[in-house]
Amino acid sequence: MRSVQAVKKELDQKSTYSIKHNDAGAIDKESKQTLAIRARKQSKAFSIALSPGKQIAMNAFMLYMSGRNLNIFSISILSSAILSPVRGIMSVSNAFRSCEDPDGKIDLTSSKALFILMNLAWLGVGLYKMATMKLLPLTSADWEKYVVWKHVMETSSIPPV
Repeated sequence: MRSVQAVKKELDQKSTYSIKHNDAGAIDKESKQTLAIRARKQSKAFSIALSPGKQIAMNAFMLYMSGRNLNIFSISILSSAILSPVRGIMSVSNAFRSCEDPDGKIDLTSSKALFILMNLAWLGVGLYKMATMKLLPLTSADWEKYVVWKHVMETSSIPPV
């Protein structure tokens, strides 16, 4: 209910939206309905944006319980922790399709940005777990294959002094 009142107050302050008044000066029922629908869509968009945050805690606990050993359970949990946020980021427009307004009066950019930020945090948790399991090439020993070694032209049996 607060979000409906906040949107109504915001629209009253902005002069870009005109509210139709009857002869008695009361707001039309249709405009009240459109305000309520917009407020519901805005709150639904915000709840969709926060949904990856709920999954971060659950996934972090599952990753913690899977341990540091490589087995099928830890690999499957880790792959879901990596792939789910990537899929979420790729389908941002599909996630917010139900909240879009045909008139374009609902601003979804902040909700979409929060959705992407939550998915990036979730991806960061998965990448951290990959690093602790030594699955990410982070040390110089992981890149040893690409080091160019010098070939020794001569060898001597006399030890250096």
